[in-house]
Amino acid sequence: MNEWFTVEILDNDSYIISEYNHWEETHCYLLLGTNKAALIDTGLGVSNIRNVIDELTQLPISVINTHAHWDHIGGHHLFEDISIHTLEADWLSKQFPIPLQLVKSNLLKEPCQFPQNFNIDTYQIYQGLPTTILNDGNVIDLGNRKLQIFHTPGHSPGHICLYEESKEYLYSGDLIYTGCLDAFYPTTNPYDFMNSVSKMKDLPLKKLLPAHHSLDISTTLVSDIFNGFKEIYESGRLVQGNGVFEFQNFSIHI
Repeated sequence: MNEWFTVEILDNDSYIISEYNHWEETHCYLLLGTNKAALIDTGLGVSNIRNVIDELTQLPISVINTHAHWDHIGGHHLFEDISIHTLEADWLSKQFPIPLQLVKSNLLKEPCQFPQNFNIDTYQIYQGLPTTILNDGNVIDLGNRKLQIFHTPGHSPGHICLYEESKEYLYSGDLIYTGCLDAFYPTTNPYDFMNSVSKMKDLPLKKLLPAHHSLDISTTLVSDIFNGFKEIYESGRLVQGNGVFEFQNFSIHI
């Protein structure tokens, strides 16, 4: 198996593919259906995630993008079938909103242990046409598994979460995780972020599956994060530029 990625079994037909050697600690999710497999995000692009996928399944792969930030689209060039929310299709096909040099400087932040064959000089941001445009309420059918799309803007305009009702799994992207939740970039919106978390907090959940950091988290984190946003909002400080707010298992940067 590839030295860069860690593969963990989520259940009989689901895998978590993680990049623990990088400070982002990104997670991608491979979900096997009877007709095809879904790959939720493709990670940093530091190493070849396609090689890992091909060792796990020979099913056709559909990439489903939680959002088009650089740390979630790094392996897109290795796949042909890519789905993204309509509001971020242009980020993939026309102009990524952050300059390449800034992306490289973010990628190189410590701590990280890159594989020997990684060359930052040849690193590029993916650009290409998505094959499918997603909207709120869409359902992706893998054959015996269905993923419901929830448009959850705030961290980015076209951010989505995916809910697998039959398993009560929520693939939460960058909306919910332990660590610092970012709503301070020009393309973020802290008020939308709060409302998106509110939209997720009443779903029946057995597993909460984030795009970064710890996988050992309680499903109550959704409500905890909503309450954090609500506290900031009620204090009149849910406005960009007010800094970082610390809570027990997470922080919010606005």
